[in-house]
Amino acid sequence: MPGQNPYAHSTFVGRERERSALLDAVRTRRLVSLTGPGGIGKTRLAREVSAEAAGKFAHGTHWADLGPVRDAGQLLTEVARAVGLADQSSRPRAEALCAYLARQRCLLVLDSGEQVWDAVRDLAGDLLTACPGLTVLISARRPLELVEEYVWTLGPLPEDGPEAFALFAEGVAAVRPSGLAPGERAVAARICARLEGIPLALELAAARAARLPLDELARRLESRLDTLVAERQADPGTEWHGGIGAEWPEVIGTEWHEGPGAARHEGGPDRHRTLRTTIGWSHELCLPADRLLWARLTVFRGPFDLQAAREVCAGGPLTRGDVTAGLDRLLACSVLRRHGRGWSMLDTLAEYGAQWLERLGTDEHEELAARHAAYYARLVRLADEEWLGPRQITWFRWAREAYGEVNAALAYLTEYRPDEALDVSGRLVFFWACCGRLHEMRARLETALKNPSATGPHRTRALWALGVAYALHGEYAAAEEVSARGAETAERERDREGMLGAAYAGGLTALLTGDPAAALARAEAGLDAAPGPDAGSPGRLRCLLVRVFAYTALGERERAREEAERLRALCLALGERWALSYFDYQLALVHLGGGRAQPALRYARAALESKRAIEDSFGTALCLDLLAATLSAAGQAERAARMSGIAESFWATSGHPQRGTPELAPLRERYEALARGALGDERWELARRAGRRTDAREALYSWLDGPD
Repeated sequence: MPGQNPYAHSTFVGRERERSALLDAVRTRRLVSLTGPGGIGKTRLAREVSAEAAGKFAHGTHWADLGPVRDAGQLLTEVARAVGLADQSSRPRAEALCAYLARQRCLLVLDSGEQVWDAVRDLAGDLLTACPGLTVLISARRPLELVEEYVWTLGPLPEDGPEAFALFAEGVAAVRPSGLAPGERAVAARICARLEGIPLALELAAARAARLPLDELARRLESRLDTLVAERQADPGTEWHGGIGAEWPEVIGTEWHEGPGAARHEGGPDRHRTLRTTIGWSHELCLPADRLLWARLTVFRGPFDLQAAREVCAGGPLTRGDVTAGLDRLLACSVLRRHGRGWSMLDTLAEYGAQWLERLGTDEHEELAARHAAYYARLVRLADEEWLGPRQITWFRWAREAYGEVNAALAYLTEYRPDEALDVSGRLVFFWACCGRLHEMRARLETALKNPSATGPHRTRALWALGVAYALHGEYAAAEEVSARGAETAERERDREGMLGAAYAGGLTALLTGDPAAALARAEAGLDAAPGPDAGSPGRLRCLLVRVFAYTALGERERAREEAERLRALCLALGERWALSYFDYQLALVHLGGGRAQPALRYARAALESKRAIEDSFGTALCLDLLAATLSAAGQAERAARMSGIAESFWATSGHPQRGTPELAPLRERYEALARGALGDERWELARRAGRRTDAREALYSWLDGPD
């Protein structure tokens, strides 16, 4: 679910004083910064604090992982995703985000984000100014240095205390079923002291206990750390540049900045070197192939799976088998962590690997980026090709999770292969629109279309896809203009799928502007120009969908019902869910218009089931309005009022006021008036407000999973 706390990879140990202080801070202050160097445990502590504080905020907590973010636009996207805002309006995204959160009393956690720090600072300032009920908890290496910021600088665990020992012992038990032997406790305590209680250093060292006896592990570590101490003592006035990891430029810990009120921990910079030396020692113990894999895996912006790692990282001295085996070994030594069915890497360790990748040279880096872009471009094409089939839901989920990687691939393609960027951008239109990425989709299409040399089907597809984006943003004149250009191009080049796409975009615009006759004409023209079986292509099915909507709006309900039932059966046979949801919507609307409440209720519920499967917030809001009306018609007045309130919440997540097909409005008003009369205005308003105050998704899905 968007905005949920990250999965905890280990038991939370110690930090009682810090947790108590931070809990008090987030309850009484509006901006709290938890700072400290990489590997010190900021994310784990922030996770505990946010989970425990959730009950103190009426709208709970939202978690935004900013580690994969590389630009200000992506920052806004990730924060919006975290808070559940799938904005479809044409407003600036920062404005939409402020407007959405201004109505909430919640805690927003921003984890990491140093690579776009100025943008994080600006956004946090804007949100705190515009949203009086918002509290922001920052977990990063430095504070924002904003007015009224409360800064807590996190230090290591006490090196001779029980917490560091417990964390190390847990790590050993994870790789060694027998755990620590009684005779090893003294050695373990010595290791904790030499690693100065730094959580990541303890974790890396413990992972090596699977292959090294503990006394040998301690001896090797102490040898490396003694080298570090000796070299620091030899010339204490200069930065350390020797020992294991010396070939790694100063990266970890260079952003150890204290803001107002932060206490500097004694020996802080030395502890950075201790962590750096421990990582370098762990790196040295890896096989050469695993060191190369470690570096190459840093091309991923976030979690990755086995197929992605093989396709992108294999090459040269690394075979696909080397990648598979190397992933297991890097996991065993805590360089990687499990993330669902794949893996992820801590930012601190990714920075180390990225520095090694940079040292491997420009050719290595460029070849890796090219393979990464080619892999994700290939998956986008496959997702588009499998739109009409049982894997459609799988691809919707993939597009949502792989957004950061696809966005990075598009950035590369835009710079080096603009024609391919045009093709890939056009294929993402429905995936990104349903995933709440409408702003990004529009920006990518506009950029890709600036390439004057791009012609043919790729350009036609991008034009009508941009028309869809403009229409969903409510910019109908622009939608009409680019859709018409797409239609002209497709006709000139006899591009059948392009004709269907342009007809759909034009028909959608006509429907949204209340001109069903024009929508019907556009759909019929597209279908006539590109004849074939109904499921012959996604474009044909979409034009048929426009035709059904137009029939209903024109009052031809029986014709709309027959066509929708036939096409619904076809979608069910194919395993397709996006168009199915809209055919169910139309069937519910037709039955509601005919006074048949029970079948209308069944179809409205079915439409919502499909919307849940593809997580389409805008489509869900449309269906909720219809569901509220069908509940009213079925005599379930109180449930109808609550559903009306839930619908309001979903409309807020889309960034739009209530929208929908014009023919629903009079039916909604008529049946709502009947339900209000049966329930009474006061009870209706109380139930509606209750629906609006509940967690919209939780309430909706609980209702869908319950009895009819």
